[in-house]
Parts: sequence; C-alpha cells; structure tokens
Amino acid sequence: MWKSILGGDDDEERNERFFDDQTTDDDDLCALSYTQSMIVFVKAIKFALLFTFGNVMAVGSTAFLIGPAEQLRKMFDPVRLYATAVYLGCVVLALICAILIHSKILTMFAMICEICALIWYSLSYIPFARRVVSDVMIRLFDTEIEF
Repeated sequence: MWKSILGGDDDEERNERFFDDQTTDDDDLCALSYTQSMIVFVKAIKFALLFTFGNVMAVGSTAFLIGPAEQLRKMFDPVRLYATAVYLGCVVLALICAILIHSKILTMFAMICEICALIWYSLSYIPFARRVVSDVMIRLFDTEIEF
C-alpha cells in the first residue's frame, strides 16, 4: 500500500504479478498445505472433533430449508434408513475414538469410515446414484481373473 502511495508500484505491474502467481500454483489449488496436513496427523483428535461436528452441522443445515421434522422423516425413510444408521454409527464411533479412547489411528480410521458413510448417505438423495456407484465399484475392483 505504501509503495503505491509513494509511487513505487503501479497497478499494471501488480496485476501481472498477481496473475503470474496464480498460474504457477495450479498444482497446489486443491492440495493441503504442509501445515494443514500436519494438523490432521499431529492433532488428530482435535481435528476429528471439529471435523465430525462440521459434518453433523452440514447434514443438519438442511433442516433450515425443509424443517427439522421433515429432515428427520427423510433421514429415516426406508430408502435411506441403513445409510443414516451407518452414518450416525460412524459419527458416534469417531467421537468415541477421539474422546474416550484417545487413539489417533482409530480416530483417523473412524473419520475415513464417516466420510464414506456420508458420501453414501448423500448419494441416497440422487435417483439411481447408489446403483451407478455400486456398478462402477464392482467393475473397478472386480478381482475375478478370466483366462
């Protein structure tokens, strides 16, 4: 700011540098920084608590749109009853591993299960999405070897 007031930089040079910096860092656009990745492993329990709370808030945020009663009715609909039960079980498991057991490895494993359960739960709202994902996974990880 002071350089522009004192006449050190003009706007065109700053804009060019801004765009140059953006184009060279395209690889790091969706990557965690070193500091962020260390928080996940060094303070895994604190991260798990905040991560689980954030996931619960994300699922609960639709209650503002459709109302809490309608949200609960849709969550425990027969179509997504198992997905809801697995997701809530994974949330409880992640909290137990973080708060009571204090095991970083179990907490990370529970968080991975929680992510997978949340994805499966979210797919239940898209028609035929779970069937498509199941078919793709079967085709990708089919271990049957034919000669």
